[in-house]
Amino acid sequence: MFTGIIEAVGTVTSVSPLGRTAAVRIESAGLDLSDVSIGDSIAVSGVCLTVKSLGAQSIDFDVSAETLDVTIGFHEADRVNLEKSLRLDTRIGGHLVSGHVDAVGEVDEVTETDGNRVMRLRFPEALARFFARKGSVTVNGVSLTVNSVDSGVFSVNLIPHTLAVTNLGDLRKGSRVNLEIDLVARYVERMLGDTGAGT
Repeated sequence: MFTGIIEAVGTVTSVSPLGRTAAVRIESAGLDLSDVSIGDSIAVSGVCLTVKSLGAQSIDFDVSAETLDVTIGFHEADRVNLEKSLRLDTRIGGHLVSGHVDAVGEVDEVTETDGNRVMRLRFPEALARFFARKGSVTVNGVSLTVNSVDSGVFSVNLIPHTLAVTNLGDLRKGSRVNLEIDLVARYVERMLGDTGAGT
């Protein structure tokens, strides 16, 4: 479990295909690895991955075929958002994030407004019921507030701090992103859709 508050931006230094899976190494930059062990979970641009091995400032992961199929994937030189898993004594500044990507979205438009950046992103219509104005969404692992929703497009406002400490400042029209819907919305939908059959 994560909060969507990014701790560092790393760089993908190698991607080694292994059939339909891949081995990925990430240079972890400013991420403190002193309390990270093999087997721990780290969110990499919103994708929950398990640490396979550690270097002084690098982390190795094995990435499954399923993960590669439902995310934007990993490519050498990509800048990626990094967040260590939530501890019980951690302040939750964002919202509860599972690190399980629901869909790939695409940046539709980027505009500058008073030093902030407003970004409109397209999402699959199948997820429309999970988006609500002032609700939460995770974009590349970053916890954000939905400003507006309209027929397959939602908008978010990115303040200068967010642009400075995440990879969202790299996004342009046409960029693909990992999307995770709000965890609470997912369970509410499940409960409302449950007719009680078989229980």
